[in-house]
Amino acid sequence: MNNRIRELRARHNLTQDELAKQVGVRRETIVFLEKGKYNPSLRLAHDISKAFGQRIEEVFVFND
Repeated sequence: MNNRIRELRARHNLTQDELAKQVGVRRETIVFLEKGKYNPSLRLAHDISKAFGQRIEEVFVFND
């Protein structure tokens, strides 16, 4: 699964740590998500999308 977290963080002037605190995870989780090494739960995907004011489909690209 690909995502646009890094791009959206930059657009919103958020650090990895700030985003992590906003959605209730550790900074390392954001690092792994950005590198594509971790697939979020539906709840986390929702929370991240909400933090950016985007729909889940606009933040996360689900590959077949």
